[in-house]
Amino acid sequence: MIKFFGLAFSALLPLINPLGSSLVFLGLVHAAPPTVFGELAKRIAITMTLFLFVIEAGGTVMLKFFGISLPVMQVTGGLVLAAMGWSLLNEPDSRQGDQATDLHNSDLASLENKVFYPFTFPITAGPGCVVVMITLSAQASAERGFADVAAHAGILLAVAVLAIAVYVCYRFAPVIATRVSAQTAHGIRRVIAFVLMCIGVQITWNGAEVLLRTVTTR
Repeated sequence: MIKFFGLAFSALLPLINPLGSSLVFLGLVHAAPPTVFGELAKRIAITMTLFLFVIEAGGTVMLKFFGISLPVMQVTGGLVLAAMGWSLLNEPDSRQGDQATDLHNSDLASLENKVFYPFTFPITAGPGCVVVMITLSAQASAERGFADVAAHAGILLAVAVLAIAVYVCYRFAPVIATRVSAQTAHGIRRVIAFVLMCIGVQITWNGAEVLLRTVTTR
């Protein structure tokens, strides 16, 4: 359990990135009452947990059902993640200071409809998380007996801990933004975007390396 908790936590933390993602979340929500941020943060944290639990439980079955190999999943998910990082790296700097502080009921309903997409997927838990969860699930299933159960429990525990971190960061996203200057927040977003792009390239290369090895050995 400890082994797979460490693997899952260290692999998912830079992808979920609760602190950095909270700034992206704030940029999409703009100005809203604290109660709105609290409700959205709770729903996103719960949705992210259920989403990753389902992927962990049925990811390998889904791949087998559709006939998709893990390396192909890595290449595809890595390219999507790299594209997201590139898009965030080149997006114009947005100013949130002039946004209104009141939201109409229609605006609140619109935000609630975005809890899964795009707030949970792909902003909080994107394709990279799906690839990581499927990979870890496959490795955990290679264990036997109680070790198999403990390995899966370690992965799910890591997801739960990260969900708590997501809730706290999203709930207090406006406070975090006020503590950080606009230039610093802009720089942090750019660094996070670059790291996301690098992670995407690395995941893509991991999958491509396996595919190339199968070609050269034939």
